[in-house]
Amino acid sequence: MLLEVLALRIVHDVVDERLDVGIGERGQVDAPDVTVDAQHWRHAGGEVEVGGLVLDGEGEQFGDVHTISWEADGGDAILDAVLDSEYGLGMTIVADSPHREEFLCHRLDALRARVAEAEVRAGRPPGSVTIVAVSKTQPPEAVRAAFACGQRVFGENYVQEGVAKVEALSVLPLEWHFIGPIQSNKTRAIAEHFAWVHSVDRLKVAERLATQRPAALGPLQVLLQVNVSGEASKSGVAPAEVPALAQAVAALPGLRLRGLMCIPEPTSDEAVLCARFRTLRHCLEELRARGLELDVLSMGMSGDFTLAIEEGATHVRLGTAIFGERKKP
Repeated sequence: MLLEVLALRIVHDVVDERLDVGIGERGQVDAPDVTVDAQHWRHAGGEVEVGGLVLDGEGEQFGDVHTISWEADGGDAILDAVLDSEYGLGMTIVADSPHREEFLCHRLDALRARVAEAEVRAGRPPGSVTIVAVSKTQPPEAVRAAFACGQRVFGENYVQEGVAKVEALSVLPLEWHFIGPIQSNKTRAIAEHFAWVHSVDRLKVAERLATQRPAALGPLQVLLQVNVSGEASKSGVAPAEVPALAQAVAALPGLRLRGLMCIPEPTSDEAVLCARFRTLRHCLEELRARGLELDVLSMGMSGDFTLAIEEGATHVRLGTAIFGERKKP
């Protein structure tokens, strides 16, 4: 029983909670590096640093935190194990590691394979789904690394950050999608810097985007965000109001209405998620029946994109699955 308790504490304190602290600094916390003191969380919490010590309740050394030598024998096995971890440890390393490009390529290759498998299950043609790499909070260097791995389509949630990134990487042939909430006073920056907008949910915003879109850039590709879960706190037009808004937006010059987008409520219930995605697909089918030529369903994120593909998604928005967990303030 004692061994079981110790093992559970190691899993909880090191793997699930804090191992990413050491890994984030390219370090590795050994299994013994956890205190068995009743107040164990005081010792094995965020205080653990590379080169530091982990002590037990009596102040005796239990172990240390050391750096990983990726060039050492077995480095590839370590890399694969980290990438496959359900705890996201490999993704944490990606953020700060000089091996960022290698990690991103591994992640992107694995995700492309999963997308292809979902396409087959859904009876969809190969290549029918576009991965939008959500690069919010990621530095331009991370986008460059993903570009080197063959990624060309990127999504940003925040206008100021996104515009800065677009300008910093203007020499690269990237397709930029704005996928976050839109404030009326930010429409000009969006219209002038992005090729796609996924989150139009009211006519006023669409009209501003249309008038502010530079003619030299061609039509701005637009999606309507639909609130498929009915959450009062979430942006998006109600499904019943989609036809009227779609007809109005489709008539605006400077824009090309391409389809719909949704963000379901966070849930692990796959039946609920599939129902939400199905609602969006039905909305698109209704618009097509009304004569609108639409071809895009932007739905599905890192935790549910395979379900979305099986329900008809053409664009999946993947951030964490590519770049890893975002650093918390």
